[in-house]
Amino acid sequence: MSTLLRLATAGSVDDGKSTLVGRLLHDCKAILADQIAHVQHVSSSRGSGDFDFALLTDGLRAEREQGITIDVAYRYFATDKRSFILADCPGHVQYTRNTVTGASTADVVIILVDARHGVLEQTRRHLAVAGLLRVPHVVLAVNKIDLVGYDEAVFKGIGKDVSQLADQLGIADVQAIPVSALVGDNVVERSAATSWYDGPTLLEYLENATGRDDISARPLRFPVQYVIRPQTDDEYRDYRGYTGTVASGTVSVGDDVIVLPAGRRTSVAGIDRAVISATGTAVAERPSAVAGEAVTVRLADNLDVARGSVIVAADSSPGTRRELSATVCWLSDRPLAVGARLLIKHTTTTAQAIVTKINGALDLDTLGVIDATGLGLNDIGKVQLKIAAPLAADPYSSNNITGSFLLIDAHDGWTLAAGMIDDEEGELL
Repeated sequence: MSTLLRLATAGSVDDGKSTLVGRLLHDCKAILADQIAHVQHVSSSRGSGDFDFALLTDGLRAEREQGITIDVAYRYFATDKRSFILADCPGHVQYTRNTVTGASTADVVIILVDARHGVLEQTRRHLAVAGLLRVPHVVLAVNKIDLVGYDEAVFKGIGKDVSQLADQLGIADVQAIPVSALVGDNVVERSAATSWYDGPTLLEYLENATGRDDISARPLRFPVQYVIRPQTDDEYRDYRGYTGTVASGTVSVGDDVIVLPAGRRTSVAGIDRAVISATGTAVAERPSAVAGEAVTVRLADNLDVARGSVIVAADSSPGTRRELSATVCWLSDRPLAVGARLLIKHTTTTAQAIVTKINGALDLDTLGVIDATGLGLNDIGKVQLKIAAPLAADPYSSNNITGSFLLIDAHDGWTLAAGMIDDEEGELL
């Protein structure tokens, strides 16, 4: 089990996400005394005698004035058992793009549901996003359980509804927990008011949850970000290295590799990494590097390699493709139509793309696929793209880094969609 867990919160507006996060941080003693004093002062100035836990996370002035979360607030905290990176995502439908951002790297997504209101459209949308991004674990936090008299039947009813949705969306692991973020029931401390519940508290679950699969065990994918050629008269005159971050797998000196999209085969001659010390920066040779490490790779042959090239394991090359079938979450109020010309950003490559077909959209009520001639804001749909340059891409199901991309407006640089490359015969979700 990894000692670091990435988690994100999601849910409808006023379901209590920021309050839950604030309560979690407060009860884990991850808040400094001066922050607590400041929140107490602000809470009192608003005429409330209660401590407003949401203020511990709603940091923007606009958020505090409106009483809603409008940006992804990242928080770092730790317990004796493990460390956490938490993304508190906004609940309003217009900020679904932020939820996609926060959940894209999460090991666990905590989806809040107000016990009084049950499953809403945003609950369905956030579950769909979690399924689309293949988040390993989902926690259903049935919040404000105190406001329904700690009714077990209400909790089980919501849990059953979400379980059915999760089955349709292919979400394998859902843990339902009755909580009251305001009171603190089952957040860190177990509540005596829910004696009928014998599962873990929220913190207990998070401390024992597993992360995503180890990407270092997958085939090598090394997108080249920059080519280093000093061309000086010193010892580095003939140096030629390719820098980037290992997206997946492991690269070692002597490995046989293929450089895409050219398809040229060679081997790894050396791996370098900058070492920063008090006396300056030096280059240290490494025998190998694993996923997540930023290194410079030297090759045995002098090949035509540039930014956007991808160095892959010779025995597991994804090949290249100029046409993609993908599932996208459309994040713009400008509708998408067949024939749209966009930019696609895939790892370190940016190329022109055209939408050749829209195969359907997800109906949030039935979770079925319906015919669609276009996609609107926050729609999830399947599209086909034709790319101007060959991409070294994998299906998202096998590699969430080389299987994902962004669609960008070529005129203003605005991000329009987040996309996941389907299997050859992939379904919408």
